Parts: sequence; C-alpha cells; structure tokens
Amino acid sequence: MTPSGVITAMVTPFAPDGGIDEEAAADLIRHLLANGSDGVVLAGTTGEGSTVTDDEDVALWELGVEVAGDATVIAGTGTNDTRHSIELTERAAACGVDAALVVTPYYNRPNRAGLLAHYRAVAGATDLPLIAYNVPHRTGTDMPNDLLAELGQIEGIEAVKQARYEDLAPIDGLDLLCGNDDVFAETLDMGGTGGILVASHLVGTQMRRMIDEPDSRHEIQDGLKPVYEALSVAPLAASVKASLKLLGRDVGVPRLPLVEPNPDEVAVLRSALESQGLLERV
Repeated sequence: MTPSGVITAMVTPFAPDGGIDEEAAADLIRHLLANGSDGVVLAGTTGEGSTVTDDEDVALWELGVEVAGDATVIAGTGTNDTRHSIELTERAAACGVDAALVVTPYYNRPNRAGLLAHYRAVAGATDLPLIAYNVPHRTGTDMPNDLLAELGQIEGIEAVKQARYEDLAPIDGLDLLCGNDDVFAETLDMGGTGGILVASHLVGTQMRRMIDEPDSRHEIQDGLKPVYEALSVAPLAASVKASLKLLGRDVGVPRLPLVEPNPDEVAVLRSALESQGLLERV
C-alpha cells in the first residue's frame, strides 16, 4: 500500500455524554470521501488520539474499515511508549486498516539510536505499513532527512508525514506526505504522493484539485490561505469542530484539556468560511 492523495486527519465526533458518536463519525467519513478525500486518519492528532482510549481507538478503526470501503483508512497508533505503540499497531492491524501513522516519541524525546530502535520495534511487530510522523513543534524532536532516509531502509516503513517547513525535501526510500496544509502545493511539486491534511474537512474538493490540476495548484493554495490561517486561531481539533458546526455538521466538542473556541475565534472561522462561499450552502 502506497499512501497517496488527500487523506484527512479526521476529528473524532463526541456525543453529549462525552463518548464517541459513531453515527456522526460514519456520516463524517462518508462526507469526506464524497468531497475530495481519498482516505482518512482515525485517532491521530486532530482526532484527539491523546485523549481517546485504546478501546475507543479500536471502535473507530473498525468503524472506519466498515464505512470507507476501498478508501484508505490509516490508524494513529504512535505514542511515546514503544510497547504501547506496538500494542496499538497490532490491534489496528487486526481491524484491517491499511496503514499506521506513528508519531515521533514525545516528552521523553529519545536520541537518534532510540528513535531508530523505536521504529524498528514497531515496524517489526506486524506486516502493517507504517508512516513515520515527524512533527517537531508537538514532539520537541525533529528527525533530520538523513535519519528519515535510515528509517526508509527499515522494512515496513513506507512513508513520512512531514510536518515541518525547514529542509522539506524528498526522502530516499520513503513516500513524502505533506503534514502542513499550507505547503501542500510545494510538497506535490517535489514529488510528494499526497498529504495528511486538516483543512480538507472543509475544502477537500479544492485540495484534491491541487493534485488533479498541477498547473493551478499554487493559485488554488493561495486562495485557501484564509482557511489555513483561520484554523490556527485555536487548536486544530477545536477549530475544525467549530467550523463543521457552522456548516451544519455537529460533531460535538473537544475533550479537555481542549476547549471550544470563544466567540471571537468563532467569528474568525466564520469569516474564512464566508470567504470560500461555504456558508451559502448551509
């Protein structure tokens, strides 16, 4: 499996009682796949994977596999505990997902040898293809390109979700997936196979056009800047959930420690949606 296209890092819908709203999750998966997404990541960062329990992870992954049909379903299985990451990856494989997204261990911040050992251990635990997730601003660790190339020599590690701006480049042995929406065009230009994206919850059709219409991709990206900038007004899971609610799709509120955007922040999101003509369809 080679991950490619527009893959949405999906928010996790929560019901009023705080549990996962499986009906809303299924509806959102269908909506995304009908509006530009080629697949979804479930229980990743934007899916509030750090506050979703292991059993809730499994329920989401099983639901995703059931609903998505032939579309790509990627499980967020990375933690800062190698044993826990292995367990989650094994459980994801049993659910029938297509790949696992494994973030660089955070907080304990292993050195180079530790990072290689971590990824070797997780990759060796199942036959599930892995996507390494390099996101320095969340983990405190930036895997340089030569280290990523070493990961590319490990059997089972197929791609990297690259969520940094500096030294963005193709990596020997790994497919390159964009991890920051606002450089999707640049990533595609250098041979990236797609992206694991967030704004695609709202403008997925336009983001898919950036793949299908390469001559227009920078023009499309420039036109989407108001959306990218507005989503940063609050943590992404909160911003996306509030934006979806403005568009008539209630996916609940985030779990603490995340909170709903305040009225001023919602006004910023509303303005960005209006700039794209999205509220006219509600």
